[in-house]
Amino acid sequence: MKKLILLLVAFVAVEHNALAQIGLHRNDFSVGVNGGYVMSNIGFTPKVTQQMHGGMTYGLSFRYVCEKYFSTICSIYAECNYVRLGWNERILTTDEKPVINAVTGIAETYSRDINYIQVPVFAHLAWGRETSGVQFFFQAGPQFGFMLNEKTHANFDLEHRNLADRSNQTCEQESMPVENKFDYGIAAGLGLEFSARRVGHFLLEGRYYYGLGNIYGDSKKDYFAKSNINNIVVKLTYLFDITRTKKQ
Repeated sequence: MKKLILLLVAFVAVEHNALAQIGLHRNDFSVGVNGGYVMSNIGFTPKVTQQMHGGMTYGLSFRYVCEKYFSTICSIYAECNYVRLGWNERILTTDEKPVINAVTGIAETYSRDINYIQVPVFAHLAWGRETSGVQFFFQAGPQFGFMLNEKTHANFDLEHRNLADRSNQTCEQESMPVENKFDYGIAAGLGLEFSARRVGHFLLEGRYYYGLGNIYGDSKKDYFAKSNINNIVVKLTYLFDITRTKKQ
């Protein structure tokens, strides 16, 4: 009986020690800046043939580390960014050759820049060294955007475009301004973080965003059934600590 009691006491002690390692509190708050390159397009239905539209993004970053479960470091990560999105059309013939405009005598090109303020809010999960060293992280969550302005780049007059030679006849978007300024969707990213004492945190990330809203109306009377934003971002972020918990 004595051995059984000792065994039970030892088991409870081990279990208590294990539970104590679950959910270690953190109170780390960091702020910083980020910048990167964005490749975007618009998911048009009917289809518009495109290549990726390139643009820059930069803004402010915020992170609050709240908990550590076993080896997983849990935090909330948010940004407020300026970003240039849009689409870049591939205007080709059925033979995959450039379409020549009859007036200018050169190959037709068309692209649209759409500038947004974006606010993603992520659940951020990381594994690795907390203070000094390298972490691998995954983050995902909602993203919201508000359009600031747009700009069209075309080397031809829309009234004299060469539709006869185009393999893709969808062209209504070329003369339509963006109708829905508010955008929302889901974003997720993977990356590496390098931390150094008294210096801060450097994060390198690849991120994908899928828009759930449309830039044009999508009712039965509208031309486009779908016109959502899709983009891939590669960015570098620097964070410095405002508050930091003494690690257990």
